Amino acid sequence: MKRADYISWDEYFMGVSMLSGMRSKDPNTQVGACIVSDKNKILSMGYNGFPNGCSDEDFPWEREGDELDTKYPFVTHSELNAILNYRGGSLEGTKLYVSLFPCNECAKAIIQAGIKTVIYRDNKYDGTPSNLAAKRLFDAAGVKYYEYKPTQREIRMKL
Repeated sequence: MKRADYISWDEYFMGVSMLSGMRSKDPNTQVGACIVSDKNKILSMGYNGFPNGCSDEDFPWEREGDELDTKYPFVTHSELNAILNYRGGSLEGTKLYVSLFPCNECAKAIIQAGIKTVIYRDNKYDGTPSNLAAKRLFDAAGVKYYEYKPTQREIRMKL
């Protein structure tokens, strides 16, 4: 008889995105993303951080101050990193699991890449202009989005 307590696809892929976010060196917000095919195959992953070749020792991690003294103009979001990390061709019709609802800039990249569904874990910026713009873009482009409902299952691993 097979095991009955295996994790669902949503638990699996959201877990992968959250684990990916743990690679981020951002001291405040760690976001991970996982792009999945319609056959439930992982195609790409990403997390928020500086672009390749830009040392995280040379750029700021601050959230406040003059714009060029903050992380915002320099950090690449997890969703964009996952899209750019993919080397297999088209992402048309895929799903994106992400630990934080995408901003409007990532929404544009998601739409342009052909991703059709976004499953997000947290929407802490709900109602902000960027969040409202992202939803408006998704709605206009026919990208479905829904909140992942945590199962409260605890998963332990020794590494």
